[in-house]
Amino acid sequence: MASECRESDWDGYGAEPVDEQALELAQEIIYSLPDGVALPECSIEPDGGVSLDWMPSQSRTLTLSTNASGRIPYAWVDGTDRGHAVGRFQDGMLSARILEEIQRFSSHGTTFWAA
Repeated sequence: MASECRESDWDGYGAEPVDEQALELAQEIIYSLPDGVALPECSIEPDGGVSLDWMPSQSRTLTLSTNASGRIPYAWVDGTDRGHAVGRFQDGMLSARILEEIQRFSSHGTTFWAA
């Protein structure tokens, strides 16, 4: 996926190339997930960031976004409840709040799991 997005305008709409720091951060986050947590779907964002998505249903979605700044903006929709915040990945670990959200959203209906 990342190799297809290394050039400017990879989407035909002026997208930035994937940011290597954002890609590395996304990989570190995935590798840091505890056993039994569902793995996210991944995609490259038009600004060069990487999106990690847990979507157990149409009405339940959690999205984390990685970028070169190291900040991790995230947003969720859970039925009629929705929100957003910003966290960090430090010392090889996600903040407790983000990890709690990932565990909550990965507890239903996802196929792939961290080993």
